[in-house]
Amino acid sequence: MIQAIGLTSMPRRNAPPAVTDLTFDIRAGEVTGLLGPAGSGKSTALRLLLGLEGGRGATLVDGRPLRDLPHPARVVGALLGDVPGHPGRTARSHLRMLCAAFGLPATRADQVLDQVGLAEVAEQRLGTYSLGMDRRLGFAAALLADPRALILDDPVRELPAREAAWVHALVRRHVAAGGAVLLTGRDTKALARTADHVIAIDKGRLVADQSAAHFARTRMRPYVAVRSPYAERLATLLTEDGAEVIAATGSRIAIYGTNSAAVGETAYRHGILLHHLADESGNGVTTPDVTPEAEGGVAAAVPPALPQPRRRPARQHGPVRPLRYELRRAFGVLTPWPIAGAALVGSVLGTVLMARTGAVSVPPLRLISGWAVRLPLPAAAVGAGVLGALAYGQEFRYPALAPGYGPEPRVLRLLGAKLAVSGVCALLLAAFAAVADTLVLRLTLGPGKAPDLTTLPAALGGWAALAVGCAWAGVLAAGVFRTTALGVAAVLAVPLLVAPAVRGLFGGPVARQLADAGGALWSVVSGVSQGGGGTVEGLLRFAAQPVVSALSLSLTVLVCAYLATALRGRRRWRRPTAPRVSRTAPLTSKKG
Repeated sequence: MIQAIGLTSMPRRNAPPAVTDLTFDIRAGEVTGLLGPAGSGKSTALRLLLGLEGGRGATLVDGRPLRDLPHPARVVGALLGDVPGHPGRTARSHLRMLCAAFGLPATRADQVLDQVGLAEVAEQRLGTYSLGMDRRLGFAAALLADPRALILDDPVRELPAREAAWVHALVRRHVAAGGAVLLTGRDTKALARTADHVIAIDKGRLVADQSAAHFARTRMRPYVAVRSPYAERLATLLTEDGAEVIAATGSRIAIYGTNSAAVGETAYRHGILLHHLADESGNGVTTPDVTPEAEGGVAAAVPPALPQPRRRPARQHGPVRPLRYELRRAFGVLTPWPIAGAALVGSVLGTVLMARTGAVSVPPLRLISGWAVRLPLPAAAVGAGVLGALAYGQEFRYPALAPGYGPEPRVLRLLGAKLAVSGVCALLLAAFAAVADTLVLRLTLGPGKAPDLTTLPAALGGWAALAVGCAWAGVLAAGVFRTTALGVAAVLAVPLLVAPAVRGLFGGPVARQLADAGGALWSVVSGVSQGGGGTVEGLLRFAAQPVVSALSLSLTVLVCAYLATALRGRRRWRRPTAPRVSRTAPLTSKKG
């Protein structure tokens, strides 16, 4: 079903690749175990297999590259580590959000919750889940799109025996239904009991590819591990006595068919110095320092090295229903509401400050937005920027999407949904702030001195544009820098850094020229537009403000940076490699 061909990770600094030329098959109706000690490259191999890490090689599903499938997550479900869900989100909310990403009905979430035994705790926050519950939620997310294959990275790690037995039972049920499973592990005995086929790797290289029965018979026999400067002489003596000796590199040997007492007596009788003597069982991937060629029959299971195919640029798949996904992501937690409340309180406090200091002769835009003179931005605009930054900041902090084999977080369709949702939220926040500030001014100054919103279309339009611009700046900056903090910093940098720079750049004669050009433009507009001149003039004056010019410049730069990072993500797989595998080769005879 799935073929991994020549998987090779990219070397880091002067270290060799963590995985080198790894080729194996994952068959339908079988549990394939990927066995290896800590640091052997198992997790890296899974990430290469799923396209989550740059490197060389190919992953084929029924002869087609995994990344060329229309919906890879519906073919392969994966559980790599703990579930990256927001701790304030419920399990049902988390899975319904993923249902929108995969284009599934929301009822599918309840089905998998019942399947993994979490139906009774579906409304609990993920932050309260135990390790076993979290692992079950991970299985629910992997099974959500009803994939044919499951890729599991050490799914029983640190679990109690009861939960581990449940994991193995679930794996066997999936295989019995005709699916395929690849799981990793370090415990040879446990993996051999669960798996139908065992692939063993050490230092990123394949050392065994056997059925579980053959692996247990040839690799799990008890043996005596010996290290001695006279290992070759001792091996000759033990072979003459009828023991099976496997010669290893250096001073190490493994002896089968005897015990440490007998080996020690032989060494003592012949005056052979021993540095290490111990009875061992096949708990490791291989016997100590034993090469596959030294073990009869194992070397034949290792496929020959194949030319490593070139990875093509990734086809990026966004959520199937991006707007529904974004709405569930944004409002599935309580975070937006305190931020919006704090922004409204700050706007009201700014208005009260202006009323008490007598600064009521400021432009209408400042009055209806609570933009006190000493504040760099209105509180509601900052709140809109924070909400916008959360749109991508939480996406990368709690990566529910699965880039590589599932929906990508940085695609234009999802960006459009985030801009739309954040823009609407900014408009609502600006509207509530304007109404609240007007009511405060009426209470403090009296009805006659408070501004009338119905007569201020230019101020309202400018205030709405400022709030939406801040929200979009937060979205784009967080998408570029992959964090909420830098997204908010980009919004605050507009009045604090970019606006002074714009003012300094266009000061002096340039400013006068722009003013003359603006006057000429206004004369043309006023000649064409009769009766609406006040609104148009107000909007033109608003657009000429340094903060607005700085915000426009910042948005332009952020859009270009976002497009550049998205393009870089698509091209990061274009690596110089060996020529493509010939289509006449056995494992790549199908197109793709």
